Order: sequence, then structure tokens, then C-alpha cells
Amino acid sequence: MKGKGKGKRRDRISALPQDTIEKILTYMPIRDAVRTSILSRKWRYYWTSMPKLAFDVNVNRDAMVASSMVVLSGNEEVDIYKFVNAVFHVLLLRRAPILEFSFHVIIETEIYSEIDQIILHLSKDNNIKKFIFKILGIDSYLLPRSFFSLQGLEHLDLSYCIFEFPLMNKGFSRLKNLRFCEVDITHKMLFRFLTNCPLLEEFTWARDYRSTVLTECDLVKLFKCLPLVQVLKIHKLYIKDLGAGSSSMPHKLPISLPHLKVLVLGVCFLELSTVLCVINSSPNMEKIKVEICWDHDRQCSLQTFNNLPDIQEDYLGINLDHLKELEITNFHNHVLEMEFVKLIMVKSPVLKKARIELHSHVSVNEEVKMLRCLLHMPIPRASPAASFTIERRKY
Repeated sequence: MKGKGKGKRRDRISALPQDTIEKILTYMPIRDAVRTSILSRKWRYYWTSMPKLAFDVNVNRDAMVASSMVVLSGNEEVDIYKFVNAVFHVLLLRRAPILEFSFHVIIETEIYSEIDQIILHLSKDNNIKKFIFKILGIDSYLLPRSFFSLQGLEHLDLSYCIFEFPLMNKGFSRLKNLRFCEVDITHKMLFRFLTNCPLLEEFTWARDYRSTVLTECDLVKLFKCLPLVQVLKIHKLYIKDLGAGSSSMPHKLPISLPHLKVLVLGVCFLELSTVLCVINSSPNMEKIKVEICWDHDRQCSLQTFNNLPDIQEDYLGINLDHLKELEITNFHNHVLEMEFVKLIMVKSPVLKKARIELHSHVSVNEEVKMLRCLLHMPIPRASPAASFTIERRKY
């Protein structure tokens, strides 16, 4: 038939369902998502409805790359302002609520007032549920007051900034996941903020332990602020010995975390009682990960441990009935570390997996002795079927 097959071709791309198009755009860098506007008239403004926005720009003395928006080069100060203007441009063209916003920038120029304006613009949108903000510059960035108007947040990830919680602010009542990495905040202010986040289920706190020391009193206050926490991660904080000179180890804090299932501690392993104190206050623990660091600048004598605990007596009351997984990294094979491993193996009847990552200083002979010691423990392992692996640290 003449003319068969002729006629208007079907535009399959434009015929895609709205939710499918949104998913496609979500997995694309913003730069590429904006370019989809040339596909057809229907696609021209689809990118303005993307529920997730991610901006990532790295600036140094050599070059600047804005991987999720545009590629800029040339003068640093001009380029970073272009980048910020591009972010504003995207925000102003928005036609739908933003559910997730991520901003990561490493800069060597002062643009904090411009970033304040970005946060001010975002603060007018109560639909933002996830906010990731990492800014590394010459000086620490002070979060503006407008930031605390993001009352719809459920996930907050902050890095390298100053956090000053306003006295009259009610916090984030919907927040469930919080991560602070090198955030400048006092203990008092942190505890007050956490108290105003009643639904918090996961909390990560990473800070240079040389400037942040946690005492037993601090830990008690921290636990009281996290009644529903299920995942607790503490990295690089120096936890002051909770049981030095005491014969009644292990210590147990006067508060329990019944919901805590995953505990990650990156601490200075000066005293076994410090780590056990946290573990013993969490009766339903399922996973423990300890990232060991030895601070040789502090007065730490590895040669003399006169009050090493006796597993059969001192740790009789510890409850690890729910523990399924143990992981220890940067293991130096010191006496305290071995005592800790033995305790876990003896007190964990449902343990399924145990992994130890050795520090490079541990010799092969030491590794063999360690295996032999664990194999011939005076008290049998509570879970003989648990897989036990020892690996060397990979760099």
C-alpha cells in the first residue's frame, strides 16, 4: 500500500511514564540531566522536577572540577562563583519539591555568604528529607540560622563546619539518621541538640580524638539523648579510661540502650574496660566493630598491665546472647586486645562471623602464636561453628 509506514514516528522517549523519567534522571549527574532538555519539548523541563540534587565541586591550586554540574577551569575565584551561580540557577528553575540535597565543595576562596544564600533558599522548602553538606575551606563554615528551618529532615550528614544550635530552636523532630564528621560543636550543645531529635535511630560522630575527650559522665549523657538508637558509630574520639585502678570490672553505665544493635567504635584502646563499658550497656547487640588506634603521644605503657581481668570471674555478667558479628581492624596483638577477643568468643553463643585485620607491624610468628592461643583457650568458644578469619591490613 502506498504510503504504508509513512506518517508520524512514535516518540518512545516522550511516551515514558512520568515516574520512570524521574528515576532515569535521578541516576544521572545534574549536568547530563539538564542536557536532556534538548531531547524533545516534553523533556525540556523534566529535569526541573528531579527530587534529588547533588552538587560536588573540588577546588585546589591546580584546577577545579564540578563533576555533577559543569566543568570549569581557569581562575579559581571566578570559577567557584560561576559554580555557585549555577547552583542558584538550578534552584530557581525548580518546579517541584526537593527531597534530597547534597553539596560538597573544597575551596580556597571566601564564598561563605553565597553559600548562606543557598541554604536560605532551601530553608523555605519543608519537603527536604535528606541533607548532605560537606564544605572544606580556609576556615570552618558557620551554619546560618536559616539551616535550622529545615524541619522536614530525616537524614542529616554534616562535615567540616561549625554547629551552633540556637537556644529557642526545637531541633529536628523527624530526624532518624545523623552524621557529624569534624563538626565543631561543644558537648553541651551536642547533647541539647540530640535531646531535640527524639526519633534518632542512627548516629555517627567522628572527630579528632586529640581535641575531643569523652568521660564516663559524657557517655551517660550521650546515651540518655539516644533512647531509640539502633546504630551508634564513634570514630577518632578519645574515650577516657572508665575503670583505671578499679577491681570491679567490667563497668556498666547506669543507663541501657535496649534498641542498639550495631556498635562501631574507633577509639584509643588504652583500657579494655572502656570498650566493655559501652558493650555491657547494650544487651541486644548484634554487631560490634572496633577500629583500634594506639596514641603513643599519651602516657600509655603497653608493657605493664597489672590489673588484667580474669574472664571467668570479672566478665561473668556480660550478656552477648545476640551478637552475630565481630570485626576488629588495626589489630596490634597486644595483651588487652587478645583478652577482648577471648571474651567475645566465650560470651557469644550465636556468633556467626569474626574477622580480625592485623596491623602491618604484626609479624608472621606473632600471627601463628595468636592463632594457637585462640585455638587452645582455657574456656571453649560459645559458638564453635562461627567462621573466624585473620587478614592483613591492605593499603
